[in-house]
Amino acid sequence: MAKRTGEKYEAIIEAAVRVIAEYGYHNAQVSKIAREAKVADGTIYLYFENKDDVLISLFSEKMGTFISRVEEEMAQVNSAVDQLYKLIRLHFEHLERDHKLAIVTQIELRQSNPEVRKGIGEILKRYLDVIDGIVENGMREGVFRPDLDVRITRKMIFGTLDETVTSWIMNDHKYRLLDQVDALHRLFVYGMGNYHQMDADA
Repeated sequence: MAKRTGEKYEAIIEAAVRVIAEYGYHNAQVSKIAREAKVADGTIYLYFENKDDVLISLFSEKMGTFISRVEEEMAQVNSAVDQLYKLIRLHFEHLERDHKLAIVTQIELRQSNPEVRKGIGEILKRYLDVIDGIVENGMREGVFRPDLDVRITRKMIFGTLDETVTSWIMNDHKYRLLDQVDALHRLFVYGMGNYHQMDADA
């Protein structure tokens, strides 16, 4: 298998995003992806085992790059409340910037088979670890309640962001995702807030 770098590899990944967004995962034949990428059908099999592998690799490349950026940004922000705000903003910016990618990650990945879901789950764990870190940081700082269940709290945060983006797609992008940042941040912070600490700070 060819090394997963270079112009052809990148062209196939970008073409896969466009084709899957337009036709849906099940109707996105390898031949369509190849035609969109302007490569021969056989070239795709130099880099990928099959269409499932294309989808997992697409998610790995796009999400991996995004998670690395999030990790870097989190390292530059000290307070958990500010980290959470930055996370929400970055999440929405990333998907609002590329509508086709948003369709693929929010809609088409859910249509895929268990092997694909397993592959993307392994990649997604890095992102969930970032959310866990923010929650744990807030608990240490005393701004979030000390009795929070980190796993449930992470599901609440990620699930809300995920559903907000899906709803935006289903409504044909009629409004800006970034306009939702402040309201969601308040919802999370007040929902997780350590009221004893808030009273002491008042």
